[in-house]
Amino acid sequence: MLVIGGFGAGGVLVHDPVLTNSPLGFWRYGHGRDIAGTLMYVGVGLMVWAWIRLGRDVLAHRARGRAVLTTAAVWTLPMLFAPPVFTRDVFSYLAQGALPLAGFDPYAVGPEEMPGVFTDNVHYFWQDTPAPYGPLFILIAKAVAWITGDTIIVGVVLMRLALLPGLLLFIWALPELTRRLGGRVSVALWIAVANPVMVIHMVGGGHNDLLVVGLLAAGSLVALRGGHVAAIAIVTAAMAVKASAAIALPFLVLVWAAHMSGSQRARIGKAIAAGTGIFLVVFAACTVAAGVGLGWLPALSAPSMIVNWMSLPTAVGEFTHTLISAIVNVPKQPFINVARVLGGILLVYIAVRQWWAARDGGPDAIRRAGIVLLATAVLSPAMLPWYVSWGMALLAATAWSVLGMQITVFVSVMLTICYYTNGEDALYNPPYLIGWALIAVLAAVSLVRPDPLRLSAGAWQRARQTGDADSAAVDGAERGAS
Repeated sequence: MLVIGGFGAGGVLVHDPVLTNSPLGFWRYGHGRDIAGTLMYVGVGLMVWAWIRLGRDVLAHRARGRAVLTTAAVWTLPMLFAPPVFTRDVFSYLAQGALPLAGFDPYAVGPEEMPGVFTDNVHYFWQDTPAPYGPLFILIAKAVAWITGDTIIVGVVLMRLALLPGLLLFIWALPELTRRLGGRVSVALWIAVANPVMVIHMVGGGHNDLLVVGLLAAGSLVALRGGHVAAIAIVTAAMAVKASAAIALPFLVLVWAAHMSGSQRARIGKAIAAGTGIFLVVFAACTVAAGVGLGWLPALSAPSMIVNWMSLPTAVGEFTHTLISAIVNVPKQPFINVARVLGGILLVYIAVRQWWAARDGGPDAIRRAGIVLLATAVLSPAMLPWYVSWGMALLAATAWSVLGMQITVFVSVMLTICYYTNGEDALYNPPYLIGWALIAVLAAVSLVRPDPLRLSAGAWQRARQTGDADSAAVDGAERGAS
């Protein structure tokens, strides 16, 4: 349903060479588009329902890791060949890969400098924005754009396939990482791989965060196995895709330091020096291979142009402005700027505290790296649904309580639908969000209470019998007391 609906209501092409002027063209316009959108939302609802039922089997130890992984594979495979769903970012990736092929610096100009089929489909918000991604991803995007030519449909599929190794790395690393961090493999796979955010946003949306989470998990596992040089190199590669992955590097240094000789301070110093050397070599190699410079570092501020309340500091700034503006008319941006600065200070405090607490290394350092990565997503000036995957790549492997799993259900459902099917922002549509929040609460409750609304056959009869039995017990107790 998501795939079929996506051809009408997903991140469709401005000029579709397949559906336009065909008998199926109605699917992209008017009532056809409305039906396609409805189909997609019903598909989301059914996936959540299936995910919850799978979660019940995981909790009851009826479904082990292989069952969860098989189910997730069945859900994921069709999404590899769908149009982009709930986003248009993949078109930006293709355009950023095509820019250097046309002689432009992707870190200096945006897609609008290169008119063509790729640029035509980039969201207007990002038309003049330089690429905020690292040299390794630019290299991947260049390769995909070169192979694709002007065939943008093939480009979307190839981009997903180019990012698919990230998912495969993640699936390879997660089971052993979970055993080392004290979690349950089936729970970790259910939380991180079978999650609708992974299936719909990460794979269906074709986001490069998929490659980041795979490299983060693989690098962390290799570090715990004792391959410290390789681990630093792998996570440096993750940073060369997206800068946020660099947050894990200081924690891998602590894992390495724990295996060195000497005092704690000396061990940490030696590990930092060695890790820095490896980082510089790997990052320089990625930069040279991509044929770009360091212009992407200033471009890292590009996501901060997004203003939405999923970022906790931005939400605080917007809420404070709303309260003050009820009394006096003042501009909003200063409130947001101040809140973002305070959020940055809080993030630095959390990161330093977690790093120092992890100074003994071992699995605890990996867990704390996940905490800081998750805090980075929430406290950054801007947050998008797939940013949560950075921290969850590691935290999914830890021990989870049932309540934690229920909270994950609620958050996952809301992250899945907080953008419309075509990639536009839905965060300021209260009726839409309230409706889905009720569904998310129902899903979270259903994880441990099958049929909480008593809709199944015989549920009301069983409830009435239970009520009659309770009434009889109360009457008996009252007569006994008399």
